Parts: sequence; C-alpha cells; structure tokens
Amino acid sequence: MKFEVDLSKFKKYDRPGPRYTSYPTAPHFNESFKAGDYLDEIVKTNYGDNLPGLSLYTHLPYCDTLCYFCGCNMIITRNRERVSEYISYVKKEIDLLRAYLLPDRKVVQYHWGGGTPTHLTADEINSLASYIKDSFNFTPGSENSCEIDPRGLTKEHLAALRSNGFNRISMGVQDFNEKVQKAVNRIQPEDMTRQVVDWVRELGFYSINLDLMYGLPFQTFESFESTVDKIIDVSPDRIAVFNYAHVPWMKKHMALIHEEDLPAPEVKLNILKMTIEKLTSAGYVFIGMDHFAKPDDELSVALSQKKLHRNFQGYSTHAGADLYSFGITAISQLNNIYSQNFKTEKEYYKSLDEETLPIAKGYRLTEDDHIRRHVIMRIMCDFELDMKSVEQKFGINFREYFKAGLDTLKDMEDDGLLKISGDKIEIFPTGKLLIRNIAINFDGYIERKQDTAKYSRTV
Repeated sequence: MKFEVDLSKFKKYDRPGPRYTSYPTAPHFNESFKAGDYLDEIVKTNYGDNLPGLSLYTHLPYCDTLCYFCGCNMIITRNRERVSEYISYVKKEIDLLRAYLLPDRKVVQYHWGGGTPTHLTADEINSLASYIKDSFNFTPGSENSCEIDPRGLTKEHLAALRSNGFNRISMGVQDFNEKVQKAVNRIQPEDMTRQVVDWVRELGFYSINLDLMYGLPFQTFESFESTVDKIIDVSPDRIAVFNYAHVPWMKKHMALIHEEDLPAPEVKLNILKMTIEKLTSAGYVFIGMDHFAKPDDELSVALSQKKLHRNFQGYSTHAGADLYSFGITAISQLNNIYSQNFKTEKEYYKSLDEETLPIAKGYRLTEDDHIRRHVIMRIMCDFELDMKSVEQKFGINFREYFKAGLDTLKDMEDDGLLKISGDKIEIFPTGKLLIRNIAINFDGYIERKQDTAKYSRTV
C-alpha cells in the first residue's frame, strides 16, 4: 500500500521521544540492579513447562574507521590483539551464563551487532561462531543475522558467516552520494555495495537488509532520491531508513559534522516523504518506525498476522523469547527484568576474571510497567489496540487506568492519525508514521513529565 505523507502533521508532532525497543527505556536502568539480581531471574525463569525460546545477541564493538554519524557503542582500533582478547572474554561470559541454562532450551534467534562484526577476520568469525554453536542448542531454521561493513570485507568473511549458520545479512549504505560520504567519513562506492549484495546472494543467505540515513550533511532531495532509486534497483528484502540525530553533546565525534552543512528541516521532511512514498510505491510494506520489507518477508507476514514484536534489535518475529546478550554494553531481556553489561573493556574483563556476570545496571519491571509495556508494544507492532483484551489480560478498567493518555489522544484523533471507537484504537496511515508519538501517551514516565531530551526526535 502506497503511503501519502502529510508533512503538516509531521511538523506538528516532531518532538523527542523513545524508540520503544524496551519499556521502560534504557535511561531508566539503575545501578542498584546487580549481577545477583540478573542471576536470580535466570534461575527463576529457567524451570517449568513451555519455556520460551532463546534469542542471543553478541556485541562486537570494534571498527576500522570512524563514521562521523555513528550513534552506536563502538571502539576504533586496528589492534588485532585487542580484538582477540575481547573474543576470549566473550567466550568466558558465554561459559558463565550457559551453566545456568537448561541444555535443551532452543535458540530461535541469533544476532551479531556492533561496531563492525566483520572487523573480525574470517578465522576469528569461525572461532567465535563455532563456540556459540557448540554452547547452545539451535532450533532448525533459527534466524541468524549479522551486521556487516562492505569496506574491507572479503567473500571469505561472508563464507565464514554462512558456514556457521548465519542466514541473514544487514549492511549500512546511508547514501550513495560521494560528497555526503566524504562529509561523514564513510567512502563506500555503489559498485562496492552491489558486489557485496551479489556475494550474499551467491552464498545463499536468505535475506539482506540495507540501511539508509536521511538528514546527513550535503544531502538534497534530488541526491537522496537518486540513492533511493538505486536501492530499489538492488532490491533488498528489507530496508531501514534512519533519521540522523545530531547530538555532539552525547557523541563527541559528531562535532566533526558541521551543522551548517546539514539539510534544513523542510528539506529533511521532503526527503522523508519522498522516501516513504517511493518505497511503498515500489511494493515494500511499511513495517513500522523506519522499517520496510517485501510483502513475502517474515516481518510483513508477522505484521499481517499481528505476531510482530520489538526488542533491542528493532522489529522481530520472535515474541516471547528470552534475550541473552554478550559483550560490553549488551542488554539482556527476560520477562521481568532488563540488564546491561559494563561499557568498558576494563570493567567487563575484571568482572569476568572474578567469575561474575558483567552486569553494570538493570531494571526490574513493576506490574504497571508490564501493563504499559504490553499496550505500547501492541500499538507499535499492530497499529491497533483492543482495550477489552488488555482488561482481560491484566484485570484493569482500561479507560480509567489510561484516562490521561486517552484524553491526549483526542487531538490526534481530530488530526486523523487514529480513531477511538468502542473498545478499539485504530491507527491510520499518517498515524503509523508517527507511531512513537501515539505510543508515548501510554508511557508512565513521560506522563510524569520526566525529561525527554535524552531521546531522538520522532521525525
């Protein structure tokens, strides 16, 4: 379905807001949550019938060069010994955690992120991936994905990933325009991207995702339209279109991007409008937030069947899986808790040398958090909400419990973003593009007017 984008609504509702890869969001994690709290929850949730599947994430933070737009937790290094040492400690963390999990629990989803996972050599990929495969019980057909950078990538890297069971690839493109690439220190010619896509398909990966970014220096409507046309020609299975958030006070290297070179807000909005309309006209399904997928992709199918889920990797088809994450800054999620690892190698290594899970902080959900998380995730993933089903699940009166949120939705209803009818909230196409703005009305922390400046803008 093609989306017609109403820019007047985008201007009105542009504000900082969470992306809701979790609820409560990461800024609410606290240091009073310790490794023992994480371990208690692991033990508590590791017994009984119908245990959830496992979702594994490994954070590989190293990159060869600095991309000025990057908002990830990354480390620039060419020191191979440093990388090798890190891999050995990730294996230690796996060993520590694995001792507490029943051996027959099945992995349904597996992801490597960064940084640049393919900053590892092919031998290092084989070493770590085979270790993880030997440490866990993978279900046939598990979704195994890896983020890659085509710069410095060889076919050998991809062959190592494929031989170790990876079946999905995600790759950053950002923009094909050479002037933009120079301004953000990421020189990645179009033919390099196309070569890697050809290798991915030749090696039999099931799916490829390409990332674009709008709002970068020197981008124009015409230049980014050219990039979008080329991406449509490449025909990836999934496309993510991210909004560049210029936050040099949080990420100091972003100061290397000059604000005067960034596109004006009006240009940026028109770029977004064009991108959404072109991709949906080309047959891509708008999944939510900044994600698009072909109609037969698992995300599109899950969306149509109301089985979509969100976690720290974004939209997912594996609702209910326990997420166990390894490496610095990595966040794990069980039903009742979130936990995050230490951010520095020094702290991470020290904890593991002491045979302690390297937890820096975390959060234990309250009953209110569970209710609000369910509502926010269903709105984000289904674009509708059945109030009666929430009442039955949690034993509440929905209209009384969420009176403040429902009152603030009335303006959005008047603006044609959604419709509240009987016991149902239905989100219309423009509302789907502003889904974070709708979800925020059910956020108990935002309601209490806590600072939203820590979040990126919704448009």
